[in-house]
This record gives sequence, structure tokens and C-alpha cells, in this order.
Amino acid sequence: MGRGDKKTAKGKRTIGSFGVSRNKKKIKAQLKRNASTKSKAAAAAAPAEAKPKKVAKKKADA
Repeated sequence: MGRGDKKTAKGKRTIGSFGVSRNKKKIKAQLKRNASTKSKAAAAAAPAEAKPKKVAKKKADA
């Protein structure tokens, strides 16, 4: 089983056909999901507005 085998995903890729082992709908859905998560990650990585730092209150001497 390998590149020439019609029943494996590797063989399907070599031959250039789609089938049970290499479903076109499944591949397109996965690519779409990956693209959407990458765009979300890029949007999250872009810095929005810088939040002001919180300053600790000084203790009063007793």
C-alpha cells in the first residue's frame, strides 16, 4: 500500500481523485476552519488600546 494504491489517502493524492479516504467536502471544511482560526489569532495578536497600569496604594504609617 502506498502511492499507487487507490484505497488509501496517499494513493488518492497521487492519482488526483477524491473518494471515501479523501473526501473533498471534508477537506474544504477543514481548510475553512483553519483559515477562520488564523484570522481570529491575527486579530487577537494586534494590540488594541493599552490599558493603564494599576498602581498599588501605599500603606499608611500607624
